[in-house]
Amino acid sequence: MRIRKEDIINDEEIKLIATASDALAHPARVELFRFIYKANLDRQTVCNKDLVESFEYSQATISQHMKKLVISELIQTQRKDSRTLYFVNLGMLGRYLNAVRKLNA
Repeated sequence: MRIRKEDIINDEEIKLIATASDALAHPARVELFRFIYKANLDRQTVCNKDLVESFEYSQATISQHMKKLVISELIQTQRKDSRTLYFVNLGMLGRYLNAVRKLNA
């Protein structure tokens, strides 16, 4: 198999894969990410209260998991009044998936 120049993974993509994979390494974070993704597809907003009501985790646990997802930039936040709304960062998700695909090249 011949490797094309665009198939070569660079240092930035390696760091991206490591950071995003670490954020998704816990089953609870995958569940939270999936919940937010589905809600966003349905054009629904998601705040911490929605997550606490939908999952059997304490608010503190959800906050810790969400912090990890936000740091990885897979989730973006937006302040509205006293609430923080969560949105999947589709750009970052796409960059992550493209970088992971290069691992197989």
